Amino acid sequence: MSRKVVRTSKFRHVFGQAVKADQCYDDIRISQMTWDSNFCSVNPKFVAMIVDASGGGAFMVLPLSKTGRIDMSYPTVCGHTGPVLDIEFCPHNDNIIASGSEDCSVMIWEIPEGGLTSPLTDPVVKLEGHSKRVGILSWHPTAHNVLLSAGCDNVVILWNVARGEAVVRIDSVHTDLIYSACWNRDGSRILTSCKDKTMRVLDPRKGTVLFEKEKPHEGSRPVRAVFVSDGKILSTGFSRMSERQVALWDPKNFGEPLTLQELDTSSGVLLPFFDPDTGVVYLCGKGDSSIRYFEVTDEAPYVHYLSMFSSKESQKGMGYMPKRGLEVNKCEIARFYKLHERKCEPIVMTVPRKSDLFQEDLYPDTVGPEPSVEADEWFEGKDAPPNLISLKDGFVATTKAKEFKVHKSLLKTTTASAGNHDNGGEVQSLRKEVKDLKEAISKQESDEELKSRENSGAKTTQRKLLLTFDCSETKGEIKT
Repeated sequence: MSRKVVRTSKFRHVFGQAVKADQCYDDIRISQMTWDSNFCSVNPKFVAMIVDASGGGAFMVLPLSKTGRIDMSYPTVCGHTGPVLDIEFCPHNDNIIASGSEDCSVMIWEIPEGGLTSPLTDPVVKLEGHSKRVGILSWHPTAHNVLLSAGCDNVVILWNVARGEAVVRIDSVHTDLIYSACWNRDGSRILTSCKDKTMRVLDPRKGTVLFEKEKPHEGSRPVRAVFVSDGKILSTGFSRMSERQVALWDPKNFGEPLTLQELDTSSGVLLPFFDPDTGVVYLCGKGDSSIRYFEVTDEAPYVHYLSMFSSKESQKGMGYMPKRGLEVNKCEIARFYKLHERKCEPIVMTVPRKSDLFQEDLYPDTVGPEPSVEADEWFEGKDAPPNLISLKDGFVATTKAKEFKVHKSLLKTTTASAGNHDNGGEVQSLRKEVKDLKEAISKQESDEELKSRENSGAKTTQRKLLLTFDCSETKGEIKT
């Protein structure tokens, strides 16, 4: 009788590999803030990193192709008056990014095509509603222009970015600092973890608690939690003996975890990244030099350890590329952007396959950039699953504009707080040209006016001289 020793999985041999030195982003002063956020956000066009800045907060946005050494004078997004704590690109428009800061505000920025050419100081929208620093941001996965923000005032706010207003304010649920907040796949639930040692599932529109679990992890260090497949919840935290743990929960039966595994005794908070297409969850410890990855399945023990990517240097932050930004012809199933003290290093996770053909089992239809529902409809109660796209035709070629239907109407409503802004770098450059032309014309007109004045002044002087000469000649004649 044969006995099955090793669990069969197509992700058992996934391996991580750092790219070559010339494909890294060098000489970037990554922020020294001790906040437990990712410090990095990535999409198929840009990579953004929070950087050190004197006299306020700043973050750098680079086109993915701009690798190598980054000049010290490279322009940054520097509109905040306090250090930036979290940044996140909009999933429905690759040129829009949100930032939260110690100055208690959330700002929405539009990055021009090709990246910044001068420092960006004026946001498209400024959202003010928190009374303490804003450390967590999360865009709604399916609704256009809906943003979640959580601050150190223990308040969660849902914003309608297009109107520049706070629609839902959840301020009576959390009694202490919020450690993490995220959406489920269709954005109908919010999951939060809090310093009061409680993990909560909330109804986002009503702000009510649907399920809650006290002490998911016994330790007092921060807990992180994300939704995984079938509505289950994966959490990372610490035991009473400060050992790092990972646990899987079913919200309908929060009594006992489906599984709870102890990992090691490091002190860094584990940041979980879940890929719903493959069922693989990646755990990146802040201050660690490794990335562990597990497969989440329906069979016990539910969370299966796959492998670990290790390197020499520790990570200060981590960016996670959306599936549509990966190279499918190389069987790449994930790409991370690891922040060091002075650089950003991409790390590629690959499934070893011999064939160059499209691997349908690795790439099921994935979430695309098109929203399923507008903000007003969603706030009125309409939920919609994400719009899926196929990666078979190589969605990696981001240069083809037709593949991304970018929403040019970020601000459909003109408000006092937002002003009337047009999206798109082209409009801005045209406005600048018109302004320069107007200035040139007005300068030319003033020069011509000055010349005409000088000419009229010279003619008047000539006339006076002639009159004087005539008078003197007449007097001479009278004397003789």
